[in-house]
Amino acid sequence: MALSNRLALPLRPALAALRQAAPGQRRRLSTPSGPGHTLDLRGIFPPLTTPFSPTQEVDYARLEGNLRRYASIPFRGLVVLGSNGEYPYLAPHERLQMVSCVRRALPRDRLLLAGSGCESTQATIELTVSMAEAGADVALVVTPCYYRGAMTSAALVQHYTEVADASPIPVVLYSVPANTGLDLPLEAVLALAQHPNILGIKDSGGDITRMGLMIHKTRQEDFQVLAGSAGFLLASYALGASGGVCALANVLGAPLCQLDHLCREGRWQEARDLQHRLIEPNVAVTRRFGIPGLKKAMEWFGYYGGPCRAPLAPLSPPQVEELRGTFSANSWL
Repeated sequence: MALSNRLALPLRPALAALRQAAPGQRRRLSTPSGPGHTLDLRGIFPPLTTPFSPTQEVDYARLEGNLRRYASIPFRGLVVLGSNGEYPYLAPHERLQMVSCVRRALPRDRLLLAGSGCESTQATIELTVSMAEAGADVALVVTPCYYRGAMTSAALVQHYTEVADASPIPVVLYSVPANTGLDLPLEAVLALAQHPNILGIKDSGGDITRMGLMIHKTRQEDFQVLAGSAGFLLASYALGASGGVCALANVLGAPLCQLDHLCREGRWQEARDLQHRLIEPNVAVTRRFGIPGLKKAMEWFGYYGGPCRAPLAPLSPPQVEELRGTFSANSWL
């Protein structure tokens, strides 16, 4: 797909002007105020799973059913085509159709973040433009990692700068070393935070010291940090994170939004108690059992999980019982 001529236009001045707004109030959460944002990422975003039929076709009717149920939960927005959406297993036309389907169902006051990261800079730019045309508000761009030995800070800064220069929508960096084997270096994040079309980062690494440094050292920038897991959400908020993109929100969305609310109200003991009950279920649907576990848990809470696309295999009966026991032990079932 050829890039449109508009991508060659100098976007930086226009984007910088668009994103000047009055600073938001942080209401007892110790988040650096910084400049205002046209797109405020404060809140919880579930990274949607992709529902498949028994024949492993994308089931858009089931997706719409899940979206109807999520509409009653006060999410800030939704993420489509993240790691939990089985993004690498989807064909290009399926990716765009997923974004279009979610955009049609999503109220305009809720943000749609769409994964558009590819291995090459050119492919990432082209997909990012297509995601914007399909209705995405923000592009979530994972680190290219196939040639990870060559992905130095300089190479990654160049990659993201070119993508952000060309993108018609704001970009959020995405570091998920558990899947890519590559942690976006802190020095690269700090350099990229100065770009007017890079809105923030989703950091799934779980290194709270690194996250705290990132927040501290970008406090003068128009840059927002999102926790990439429910397991360290409270700690991230205490350090000043803006919100969370949490796999567990597909299952326990309302409790995670309640945790967000408690932190913003400064009700830290209640928040701590709730966070403790979320840690083990979160580990179970992420590190322990992954997407098959997440989809199985969704079924117990009234959502459609369904099968994964091969080669991801379903859980064994003993694994299902272990997963159920984890949710029961923390009083969720």
